Parts: sequence; structure tokens; C-alpha cells
Amino acid sequence: MATDISSTARRDPAQTTVDTGGAPPEKLSRESVAIIATLLAATFVVILNETIMNVALQRLMVDLRVDAPTVQWLSTGFMLTMAVVIPTTGFILQRLSTRAVFMLAMGLFSGGTLLAALAPGFEVLLLARIVQAGGTAIMLPLLMTTILTLVPVSRRGAVMGNVSIAISVAPAMGPTVSGLILEHFTWRFMFFFVLPIALLAFGIGARFLRNIGENEKTRLDALSVVLTVPAFGGLVYGLSQIGGGGGGPSIPALAALTVGVVALLAFVLRQLRLQKSDAPLLDLRAFNFRMFTVSVLLLVVAMIALFGAVILLPLYLQEIRGLKSLETGLVLLPGGLAMGLLGPVIGRLFDRVGPLPLTLTGSSLMVLSLWQLSRLDAQTPVGWIIALHVGLSLGLALLFTPAFTTGLNPLPPHLYSHGSAIMSTLQQVAGAAGTALLVSIFAVVSAGAGIVAGMHAAFLTAAAIALAAVVLSMLMRKTDGASGPAAH
Repeated sequence: MATDISSTARRDPAQTTVDTGGAPPEKLSRESVAIIATLLAATFVVILNETIMNVALQRLMVDLRVDAPTVQWLSTGFMLTMAVVIPTTGFILQRLSTRAVFMLAMGLFSGGTLLAALAPGFEVLLLARIVQAGGTAIMLPLLMTTILTLVPVSRRGAVMGNVSIAISVAPAMGPTVSGLILEHFTWRFMFFFVLPIALLAFGIGARFLRNIGENEKTRLDALSVVLTVPAFGGLVYGLSQIGGGGGGPSIPALAALTVGVVALLAFVLRQLRLQKSDAPLLDLRAFNFRMFTVSVLLLVVAMIALFGAVILLPLYLQEIRGLKSLETGLVLLPGGLAMGLLGPVIGRLFDRVGPLPLTLTGSSLMVLSLWQLSRLDAQTPVGWIIALHVGLSLGLALLFTPAFTTGLNPLPPHLYSHGSAIMSTLQQVAGAAGTALLVSIFAVVSAGAGIVAGMHAAFLTAAAIALAAVVLSMLMRKTDGASGPAAH
């Protein structure tokens, strides 16, 4: 039987069967480090897979003989599955053991990757992407919940900083890696490249991963699960269709948004009712903690800006500057690397100075970078574009680690998994919203005044939205853990 372990700094009688006594340790045990490192590596792989497909869509249209709206479902279907599965991870993480959840997530991901590599046609490839997305959706909440359980409050900033390597460097590397692969091999090698890494992470986890905490025999509410499909799926699909349409909102997109909003309201009311019997699918009582709410709002604004830039900058580089896919990936790579590699440094700074100086600096840098990006034209030097993207990435790095850590710190242990699931869900919705809004503005203005004017309008809108992050950053305060004061 697997052993249950938990950091003594976060020790709670309901959570752990180990009692080491004495003061909270400043250093994590080897077993805790091994668990977090395994989950971090697995998370890196599944997030890398999210963006590795984007550059290949043009190639897939030719090889699979499908049109642009059809091939786009490889991205849309992945995103929809993520949006529907993530809200259920709070329940999954409470009901199943750490080891079982990891095996489920990496089993789905590895199986989906193998199926994608061998797919004979578009339909099987789409199914494979959906299976992959099911595993991907579980990994980040699992990583966050494990960190909250194992890591003392005084060291969470440093450990959360390492998480930014997975959530920042992996997406940045995706287009570059796929561009290199597609220059020399077929699209199938994108999945053959990822598969050995996924299987290695699966094998290491199967051999060494141990359970943490204790499972809760919570009841699955079938109606809540059913409501997640039209609620989060409808919102993300409607927003993605508005953003991808180019010619303004279509009737199906508006219908999906309407259904999504109504179903989301019904989902929230259902969770509030279930909270009275302590059986919600997604426990919204996390919003009773002020810093959690402020941090979630800050992350939503940051994700809108991030996803907008991720979509708009490649459009600018390819449509206006005429760069190829690989060249575009290489231009964007320094920013992604800077964001991820500075994460651990920012995490350690957070542990010393708290969130306010970091988030205020980061949000101001984000506004300034987006404003400068709104002034790009056909003659702007590529070096200046790289510098602006690095500046934007640094600003986002200064936001992400403090927001994650400050928001999740005050939650009691029984809300860890739900808080992580709420953050991950709203990031998906915010990303879809940012893409929809900014691409729609770009399309509308470009139709009347040209592509450069459309780019200016979209980035200027992103800068205006980012101003809200400055205001929210001013509200950030250092938070202690729920089970006692932080160790300093």
C-alpha cells in the first residue's frame, strides 16, 4: 500500500498519517521533491503539446484533405474538452488518490498521443486530441493541489515559481519545436516526439509517486457534471467562434454564448445549493477568501492580455512582416524562455517581499509593453519586437507566480483542489475571451482601414484592459496559510 505523506508545515489531522513533531521544516523531504518534480515534468509535456499543433494546421489541411474550418476543430475540440473537464477536477482530486489521478491523466495523455501519431484520418486525429485534452485538463490542478499540500507557506513562492517554467516555457517552445519538426518530417513526428517523454514521465510516476493526504468519499452530482458541458463548453466555443469568424459574431456563436451564460448561472446556483450539504462538484466557497478573489481576477486580466498577444503577434509577423512559421516561433521564443526561467527568481522574491511590489511592477510593465506593441508598423525592427515581447513576458511573470500563490495560500486544505480547479477553469475562459475580443477588433478594423490599423486597435484595447491589472495589483496583500501563520 502506498504511503501517505504531507509537509509538516501544512499538517492537519484530517490530511496526514505522519507525525514528525517539532518545528516546521525549512527544507522539503526528498520524497516531496521527487513527487513535485515528477508532476512538474509531466505538466511541462502536456502543456507543450497544447501549442505544438498550432503551426501544423496548414500542413494538416493538405495532408488530410480538409478545409480550414474543419481543421480548426483540432484546436477547438481540445479547448472545449479542457473547459468541460477542468471543473470536475476538484471532485476527482478529492475522490481519488494522487497516484490514481496521475496514472489517469498521463494514461489518457499517452494513449491519445499514440493514437494521434497513428491516426489514419482526420476523425481519428480529432478523437485523439480530445483524449489528450482529458489528461491535460487534470495535470495542472493536480500539480497545484500537491504543492499546496506538501510545501510550507514560507516556501510556496519559490516552488510556484518553478511551475511557471511549465506554464510559460512549454507554450513558447511549442511553435518552435513543431516548426523544426515540420521542416524535416511529417506532422506525425510531432506526436512521436512527445510520446517518449510522456511515457517516461508515466513510468517514473508509476514507479516512484506516492499518495498524499486522504481521500474523501464525496458524492458525484450528475446534474452538475451535465451542466458543465453547455456552461463552460458553450462559453469557450461561442467565444472562440466569435474570435475566429473574422466577420463579426455569427448566429451559432451567439446562441452558444447565450446557452453558456444560462447554463453557467444554473451551474452556480446548483453549487450554492450543494454547498449546504458539503457535496458541490466545484466548491465556490473559495471566493469567500478576499485574496483568492482578487488573485483570480488579476489572473483573468493577465490571461486576456497573454492570449491576445499570443494570437496577434504571430499574425503581425506573418501577415505584415512575411516571416515563416519557424522564424515566427524563434522571434517569440526569447520572451517565453524569459518568462519561465525568471519564474524561480520571482518566486524567491515573492517569499521575501510579498506580492504587492511584484504585481504592481508586472502590471505596469504589461500596460507599457502592450501600448508600445500598438505602435508597430511594417518597418518596425525585429529586434525591437523581440524586446517588447520579452518586456511583456517579464511583466506577466511578475504577475503569475504572486497571483497563484497569494490566491491559493489562505484556502483551507479541503478547498485546495477546488481553488486550483476554479483558477484553471477561468484561465481557459479568459483565454478564449481575450482571443475572441482582440481578434474580432483586429478583423473589423482591418476590413475598413487595413491590417496595420487593425493591429493597432487590437493591441491598444489589450493595453486598456491591462490597466485593470494595475488597479487589482494595488489590492494584493501577503497571505498566511489557513492552518496557521506562515513561517518566516
